[in-house]
Amino acid sequence: MSLTSKTSGDQAESLFSKTRTQSMSLNRIISERDAVSDAREAKTARLRELRLEKEADERAAALAQTSMPKRAGKR
Repeated sequence: MSLTSKTSGDQAESLFSKTRTQSMSLNRIISERDAVSDAREAKTARLRELRLEKEADERAAALAQTSMPKRAGKR
């Protein structure tokens, strides 16, 4: 038996280690993807709220403008 050949136990350990590394990498990628998605959703919600506030302010200003009595012009 040569010193460079691997035993079946060594091969199993190597395969297990490779699988564990791949699993950890996949978990990291999924976590990063979820973090990006959460950040995007939070930003979208914040922008939506700002847009709705602006639209409400614009509607209130337009309503105030139309409800004000018009002044009579100079004669």
